[in-house]
Amino acid sequence: MTPSPEHASAPRTKRLPGRREGPRSSSRAATDRLLRGLRDEGWTPAAWARFLGRATLRSASEAIRHAPALAEATALHWAFARAAPPRRRHWVAASWALTVTHLGMLEDRRTLGPANILTLVRANLPALQDRLGPLLPIAALATDFLDGRISRATATQTPFGRDADFIADAAVWNWHAAQHEPSAFLRLAAAVVWAGPIAAVVVSSFAGAAMKDVPRSPWIRPAAALQVLLAARALLRPAIAARRDLDRTGFCGPKSIEKA
Repeated sequence: MTPSPEHASAPRTKRLPGRREGPRSSSRAATDRLLRGLRDEGWTPAAWARFLGRATLRSASEAIRHAPALAEATALHWAFARAAPPRRRHWVAASWALTVTHLGMLEDRRTLGPANILTLVRANLPALQDRLGPLLPIAALATDFLDGRISRATATQTPFGRDADFIADAAVWNWHAAQHEPSAFLRLAAAVVWAGPIAAVVVSSFAGAAMKDVPRSPWIRPAAALQVLLAARALLRPAIAARRDLDRTGFCGPKSIEKA
């Protein structure tokens, strides 16, 4: 899914005035070194094994260094696992694994912070589909709106937050489109808008032996427009289906009763 346990697609990040960046806080530099090592060793099975071993060791050391965030992530996912039905707990487990192997991207922060917690809540909404029903897309939109504003208001943007935000959107909206969207065109659009950029970043990062960023425009936001469209259709679908049932059965109001 991601080129290494240290960097996913591209940051919700902002360098703070006077903030010092050292070798231990540069997750991108660490990922680039791992990718260069894989390329320099010739992409052999042994090189891949060493790459995965080094990435795992670094992720473990960063998780220990960010122990408070590790505890927060584990507690949050434990709560989701308790609330989710057993058949959906694999989603929570995957989210926890991705989270704890990317804690190095918190850089100098030791805790997740409220914005990142909201992002992780959004990422786990599909596990609560049985509880949320058609309100799930609205919850996804609300958490997406809030996490970015909180991170900017509190000056707590990090590479972890930016990449987690994009991956959470990709996971939730592709799942929603695949499971609940009857339009084949919109299902394809969701794959192009969210899964396509992640695949492109992974391939180009490995090919270039350096992390690439997802291109984003402040003016053109197809993902945001598609989110609103999918959420609106999800909310309207029950009403449209009920109207069709009424029309089909002929029970459309007092006049139908009189005719009967």
